[in-house]
Amino acid sequence: MTPAGKIETVDDHGGSLGRARALFPQAPQPFVDLSTGINPHSYPLFDLPATAFTRLPEAARLEELKKAAAESYGAPAAANVAAAPGTQILLPRVMAQASPGRAKVLGPTYAEHFRGAALAGHSVEETSDFNDLFDSDIAVVVNPNNPDGRVTARGKLLDLAETLARRGGLLVVDEAFMDVGPKAQSLAGDVGRPGLVVLKSFGKFFGLAGVRLGFALAEQGVAARLEAELGPWAVSGPALETGIGALADDTWQEAMLDRLAGESERLDKLLESFGLTVIGGTSLYRFFETPVAQALFVALGRNGVLLRNFSWSRSALRCGLPADEVAWSRLQEALVAWKSRKSFKELAS
Repeated sequence: MTPAGKIETVDDHGGSLGRARALFPQAPQPFVDLSTGINPHSYPLFDLPATAFTRLPEAARLEELKKAAAESYGAPAAANVAAAPGTQILLPRVMAQASPGRAKVLGPTYAEHFRGAALAGHSVEETSDFNDLFDSDIAVVVNPNNPDGRVTARGKLLDLAETLARRGGLLVVDEAFMDVGPKAQSLAGDVGRPGLVVLKSFGKFFGLAGVRLGFALAEQGVAARLEAELGPWAVSGPALETGIGALADDTWQEAMLDRLAGESERLDKLLESFGLTVIGGTSLYRFFETPVAQALFVALGRNGVLLRNFSWSRSALRCGLPADEVAWSRLQEALVAWKSRKSFKELAS
């Protein structure tokens, strides 16, 4: 447990090419970065109006973005949406919607929720037992979970939200990967009730993490408070225009869901052909465990292919989707090179 007031920096994330170069300085470049859950097939960039860069964002355009987000995610109304430069900046502000107390994070999962709750003054602990969350003042569930793809049923989450709300608590559900998850389990349509905030990340599914755009879906009063704390012009002009266009493009979204489903199945088959059995994940990343995970991580890294390993497990790995046929070939070649080396037992020693 981390006591209230003790804040630690979290640097255990995927997607850092600087970290990859430090770990594997002799690896062939460029890296095939499979360490994130970001869609490698990003929403196509389009010409933005010059005013998106030269003028402060207009309030009316922000309302258009919030409306597009509400319609795309299934929130009751635009007034239930707070837009921000990424969900990361929202975390401590959302956690502060409950008075400082006991925060529990269902894990293992994305580490920044733990830090965000501590920043808001909560004492924080991680638990692997969903029922433990009922004893908290603020509970955090990532759904589907990152990295293993575990899905928590909507009904269970609503029961938890109701229990917490009765005593002034809060349930925070991070649906960063629900774009590729089971939509029936989303709580986006339930955010009109008290004690519930749902987070939505734009950059994961649309493959535009650098745009820095995210949303909190909540009761209208909570959404208004979050926006007031962020202040005017929190979302940049380019992010506004990109978000409005992408969130309204149902045709692209539907085609992309089909593409990701096919490519994740292809990745499963490739990994399994090398004796690596996928046990979880989403169509944006696959999760597996093996006793030689650390040796595999190093072997592929030395060949310029970066997977995601974890400080909390020496046997777990996550693998994102290759971006193109060159990346698929390099992944396969790296796996061949790994498999042709010494025995698994020797590699693990």
